[in-house]
Amino acid sequence: VASFPTNVEVRATVTINVPQSPAGQTQQRSPFGPAALPPGAASVLMHYSMVELPVEPMMPRVADDRVGFFTVSQLDFSRPEHRSERRRYITRYKLEKRNPNAAMSEPVEPIVYWVDPATPEWLVPYVKAGIEQWQPAFEAAGFTNGIVARDAPDPSVDPDWSPEDARYSVIRWLPSTTENAVGPHVHDPRSGQIIEADVQMYHNIMNLQRSWYWTQVGAVDPRARTLPLPDSLMGELVQYVVAHEVGHTLGLQHNMKASSTYPVDSIRSVSFLRRMNGHTPTLMDYSRFNYVAQPEDSIPPELLIPQIGPYDKFAIMWGYSPIPAAFTPDAELPTLDRWARMQDTASYLRFSTRGAGSADPGSITEAVGDHDAVYATELGLRNIKRLVPMLLPAAEKPGESYETVTELYGRLVGQWGTELRHVAVIPGGVETQERYGTGQRFTPLPRERQQRAVRFLQENAFTTPDYLLQADILRRISPDGATSRVSSAQSNVLNLLLADDRIQRLVEFELIEGPRDAYPVTTFLGDVRNGIFSELRAGTITVDPVRRQLQRNYVAAMARKISPPPVSAAAAAFGQTAPTPGSNDVRALARGELITLDEQLRTAIGRTNQRVTRLHFQDLRKEIEKALFPGS
Repeated sequence: VASFPTNVEVRATVTINVPQSPAGQTQQRSPFGPAALPPGAASVLMHYSMVELPVEPMMPRVADDRVGFFTVSQLDFSRPEHRSERRRYITRYKLEKRNPNAAMSEPVEPIVYWVDPATPEWLVPYVKAGIEQWQPAFEAAGFTNGIVARDAPDPSVDPDWSPEDARYSVIRWLPSTTENAVGPHVHDPRSGQIIEADVQMYHNIMNLQRSWYWTQVGAVDPRARTLPLPDSLMGELVQYVVAHEVGHTLGLQHNMKASSTYPVDSIRSVSFLRRMNGHTPTLMDYSRFNYVAQPEDSIPPELLIPQIGPYDKFAIMWGYSPIPAAFTPDAELPTLDRWARMQDTASYLRFSTRGAGSADPGSITEAVGDHDAVYATELGLRNIKRLVPMLLPAAEKPGESYETVTELYGRLVGQWGTELRHVAVIPGGVETQERYGTGQRFTPLPRERQQRAVRFLQENAFTTPDYLLQADILRRISPDGATSRVSSAQSNVLNLLLADDRIQRLVEFELIEGPRDAYPVTTFLGDVRNGIFSELRAGTITVDPVRRQLQRNYVAAMARKISPPPVSAAAAAFGQTAPTPGSNDVRALARGELITLDEQLRTAIGRTNQRVTRLHFQDLRKEIEKALFPGS
């Protein structure tokens, strides 16, 4: 137990006994997580935090789906509406102007973040810079020095200082192999007031940043030509992560929509990047590094990393600006609505649309330039092709193992698949804008844009990428498994493209928009099938090993839509349930595609002189038969 003026921290080792489940019943679930536990005893280390709330709750600010803040939710039965109304308030620090009448003022108390003394000394300046990077955003809200960074005091000065003390928000540096960082905060459930926050920086985040930076912009930043990266560059990457996580602790959610609001050619322009302070409107997007930038664009390295953008300034202004004439949350609403409608004319101020989910291609994670994901991915693939011959010069070191070469090659294939997935979500997609009573929120994408995406995938995702299959790299990594890496990435793209919800949206779009304007679902499925089996139209047919695996994956994906595989007993014991078949339309469409493919394979077998291809086609026909007639 550790006690502080406003909080008590308790750690307890808790041992629980898990009884043997009766026959036929699933195993007992753990109270500490979703997985089932095997019979016997299990011990866990629990950490309990009890934090004192402010005596007087801060006046809350009503949440708005057009601006991305974390929220607290309450059912308010005192409201005049003819229903039980759920009120949501944003989470934010209590920030008050020292001079309430001034347009710009110092705060009564600034938001202070302390730097953990466990932070590597050489990184401390970058951590502090990541904190104070948010100062311009608070200036947009009317505060000078609204957020500041401070060094943790030396024990000789303040022996009682502790990062566990809830009076201090701390950037914690944790000795961990986890490649991540998180930015949680503690808030008052009555008002949303943030009481304290602790950004958790896991030490191995530097390895993740190294891999991301090299695979995304290594072709355009000379500093990344050799590894390890210079300390100065790694410091900038750590600063970026700190700033992103601090944004969460200020109350901001991720905004994946932002990166789709800048034209692709614009984020290749130095003047545009300087004017807009980076390639994405917000630091809170997962739009990591500017992988669409080409060597001939001559982008300065500091403009390859996301910065505080116009959305960040807008969101902090919206959430933190005082509204002096308003003394209740309801009285603030007209001003907040007027600010939110700035998005109507400035698209780069928009936030992800509630309910859009994966239907909006502009809200996909890890994307740069998804305003036109086909063009952006084409540029990104050019850089990946440039990086393949750069891998060994960067990562191969005499006297060192091939661990780095192996890891970076895997990450490069992963980046290849990630960028192609940004295109796979375009068919069946919608353009969105969150609105409050002012018009349409969802608009199906034009048919031509959807068809263009399918053509691009056929040419770039489903055609074997020979440039990734270089013997001088692969024979340094392992004796086999080269094609399986690429096949796995292709399978992920294919499964995303053929997702049931995507097919169902195409069915609905055809009904609502009409077959002339919509991309008919049968045309879409035929385009996919004919591209993946394009060899069937050749005079003499041969299929390479990567394409053979892709075609097997296609048949398996369609078969699962007809009859999902059963769940194993082991998986059932851990709570996994059987997947449901596709809707009637999805199941019928999948069945029709396999029937058509089976006929195409039957007539194509006689046109191949390659024994392995002929056996491959025969095997596919057998798998189709099993899918269509499972009892036969």
